[in-house]
Amino acid sequence: MNAIAGKTVPIYEKIVVKPQAVHIGAEISGVDLSAPLDATTIAEIRAALLQWKVVFFRDQPLSHTQHVAFGKQFGDLTVGHPVFGYEPGHPEIYSVGRDRFKNRFNGPRLVRPWTGWHTDVTAAINPPAASILRGVTIPQYGGDTQWTNLVAAYQGLSPALRAFVDTLQGEHRFTPPEGNRATQDFVNKVAATPLVSHHPLVRVHPETGEKALYVSPGFLKNIVGLHPRESEQLLALLFEHVVRPEYTVRFKWEEGSLAFWDNRSTAHLAPVDIYDTDFERQLYRITLVGDVPVGPDGKSSVSIEGKPVVAHSVE
Repeated sequence: MNAIAGKTVPIYEKIVVKPQAVHIGAEISGVDLSAPLDATTIAEIRAALLQWKVVFFRDQPLSHTQHVAFGKQFGDLTVGHPVFGYEPGHPEIYSVGRDRFKNRFNGPRLVRPWTGWHTDVTAAINPPAASILRGVTIPQYGGDTQWTNLVAAYQGLSPALRAFVDTLQGEHRFTPPEGNRATQDFVNKVAATPLVSHHPLVRVHPETGEKALYVSPGFLKNIVGLHPRESEQLLALLFEHVVRPEYTVRFKWEEGSLAFWDNRSTAHLAPVDIYDTDFERQLYRITLVGDVPVGPDGKSSVSIEGKPVVAHSVE
């Protein structure tokens, strides 16, 4: 172990870890992800992920099969997306294409500072533990993705407010972005796989013990037990807080880049600037099966509708 800025950090022997921002994000080099990794390398990547919340790799032109094989070294994989399906012939892979929302929503969005920020699939009782996104077709410029550290955001609250949010749960579900209208396709798919859950507003990380401000603006709709106006105002405060620039990192994609993030301690923002260009953008994502969140009071999340997202299996 080593000490940097007063923090104890791992010493890496198999990989090179280069931090990208103070609170979140590191680039890992010195490893070939297309081949099976040894136990030490897997452990070091996992340690870097837990420390930096999202890690990035460059020059890793993986196939779908290699992408899946890499992910399986860190845990069981879910189906590509429990509501919106998967890539034909590759059930663990979800296509993150430029125009994937065209069949889901229409109309202008109501844009707030936190619009678009989310943690993956928090409507499920056991949201994915981690996500691994691979860049294939990348714009000449633009199309960056951002992540925020929800542990740092929690620590940035006043002690009095931390003590209050420690006691609360919020309702997460799939709805159109504010201002958008749902298409019939969106309505049908959400009805076919209903997912609604109550999660603690503060989640205790199952591996590190850290407390994360578990608010996902894209999914979290209200705070359980508060009056509507109270819920609206507190959520606005928390949403604005978690996307403060000092908690974030911004990643510029290249072909063959991978981003691997801890879904239990981060939220992220997909780009919208690409819609002002004609550039194509195609990425692919896999997700690892997650556990049921637990709050500081020891209370677990509660499923209101739907089943847990389990490992994909061949039927």
